[in-house]
Amino acid sequence: MKKYSITSIWVIALVMISSCEDYLDRTPESVISEETAFRNFENFQGFTEELYRCIPDKFHSHNQATGNFGDDEIWSDDSPDQVGFRFDRGDFWAWTHWSSYFDHGSLTTTQDRTAKGLWPLAWYGIRKANLGLENLHRMTEATQEERELIEGQLLFFRGWLHFNMAQYWGSLPYIDRVLPGDEPLREEKLSYQEFAEKAHNDFRRAADLLPINWDNTATGRRTAGNNHYRINKIMALSYLGKNLLWASSPLMNSVSGGGPVYNADLARRSAEAFGELLNLVESGQTQYALEPFSNYKRIFLTRGQNWLLPGGAETIFRTLVHGVNATHWNLTQCWIPAVIARDANHRLSPTSNYVNRNYGMANGLPLPEDISQADPESGYDPNYPFRNRDPRFYHDIAYDGVQMVLGSLSPENANLRYANLYTGGNFRNDRNSTRTGYVHMKFMMVGYNNFDQLFSYGNAGSRNIPYVRLSDIYLMYAEAALMGYNSVTGQSPNFSKNAVEAVNTIRERAGMPEVLPRFQTTVSVFLEELRRERAVELAFEGHRFTDLRRWMLITHPDYAAKTAMEFDRAEALNTEVPSDTRIVNLRERVIINRNYDDKHYWLPFKVSDVSLYPEFDQNPGW
Repeated sequence: MKKYSITSIWVIALVMISSCEDYLDRTPESVISEETAFRNFENFQGFTEELYRCIPDKFHSHNQATGNFGDDEIWSDDSPDQVGFRFDRGDFWAWTHWSSYFDHGSLTTTQDRTAKGLWPLAWYGIRKANLGLENLHRMTEATQEERELIEGQLLFFRGWLHFNMAQYWGSLPYIDRVLPGDEPLREEKLSYQEFAEKAHNDFRRAADLLPINWDNTATGRRTAGNNHYRINKIMALSYLGKNLLWASSPLMNSVSGGGPVYNADLARRSAEAFGELLNLVESGQTQYALEPFSNYKRIFLTRGQNWLLPGGAETIFRTLVHGVNATHWNLTQCWIPAVIARDANHRLSPTSNYVNRNYGMANGLPLPEDISQADPESGYDPNYPFRNRDPRFYHDIAYDGVQMVLGSLSPENANLRYANLYTGGNFRNDRNSTRTGYVHMKFMMVGYNNFDQLFSYGNAGSRNIPYVRLSDIYLMYAEAALMGYNSVTGQSPNFSKNAVEAVNTIRERAGMPEVLPRFQTTVSVFLEELRRERAVELAFEGHRFTDLRRWMLITHPDYAAKTAMEFDRAEALNTEVPSDTRIVNLRERVIINRNYDDKHYWLPFKVSDVSLYPEFDQNPGW
């Protein structure tokens, strides 16, 4: 994305200094007045663009994939310095003293993707957005379109930064003005839904001000071809709907004075926001579309395309990752067993419970609750558990016998070509390989290992996991329409699809059959199937922890255990079709049970923050 002529850090520093006592030795030419800093679009956009560097990256923080904290994956047992490892043991205080997506103990808006934390960046970015909004009147040498582009970006970021904090910490003050430095803090926390209404106003106004595509504006044509990541109407509508859906969800409704059920009014408003977006997409008015399943990988990964940031036509909002080759190297080490990567610790494995509970059969039926038992109706066979599964299973997961190394291997390493994930196999190790019998492949390619080295610098690769993509919008729309209208055929009046049809759109792309009639009998039955669809389609993309909490399921025993799949091969590996290799003694083993209670629905605030003033109190139970 092209940068404008005045860098943001310089401008904001000068604006903040200009009102202070003149105690530094400065040359006259180094001083820029507020009138100059905000006078025209070029200067103001230079100020605004630092906000793009306030988007933390869930999957590159501290050089580790730190984005998933639900029941979906588990760290190797030698990873006590990882926040996810600590969260599994109920230690949510860990975010305050271990580097992670949440905090790094310092504030940076540099290009260093590994040192960005949500908590400090959000407060910094909110103040910056408010500074910009309070100086809009100084933009005197600008067209109306230019003013609207600036205002829309500032409002979006103010709403987005507030919303992202509230997902994890819950009730917060909504700061919509520049707080004076010489007055005591007295900003009261709002209820979650009161807070969400403030964010709603910012997202709604941003959506009304911003274009669908900057390239189609007079201002944007000056940087045509470099506007893809700039905040636009579709991004604002995405969060307009998401903010309302979260506010309608059982947890947020409960803490706002309602019951542990969906707030139907907020859900209907959410469906309408998503309906507005999807109507624009399906009528061909946007640059967004679902990627064909044959190109599914390019949503997350590119290679040999001159460091092209992934996303394709489907990704709506993402972080802007810098130092892109390192994203391959570091994340490869998190996800690939040490026997074919480097011998280091800190490995992540998809949990058996998550994969087997959610990735069902190709005919649309789930696996049985006890995976050691056959299910004649679905066709599941515990002696061939990897046969005839949802196509996304084969894309996302490496199972026993899958080829992992493409090139030549020395005789002593010949047994590393295929993933030996049976109990006792050389890809199984609690310390530095997979603990569960499954390996992450959703954001990887076969050949990402120390033998083939397809992640090497010469392959010009990049990896980026979106905050929001179009399939997520369809599934959130389905949830909002279902719960807002209390019907499996719930439908927003501004969009042509009902809840079931929206889910079927995503299933059809993956080559899955439509939602089976047995899952459409009641709202509650369809909601469970919709949640399973969401778990598969958005697996490992950083959504599960927030989803389980807003659904008030994180304390439920069904989601407490993280398990491994144990089994033995009954015959030699079928290297052509590994799913046809017969196995025996299939069983699940509990690795850890997470003992969560109600306090774990929100992260605790830092003690230093709740000590600032009485109205900013600690979250319950902490």
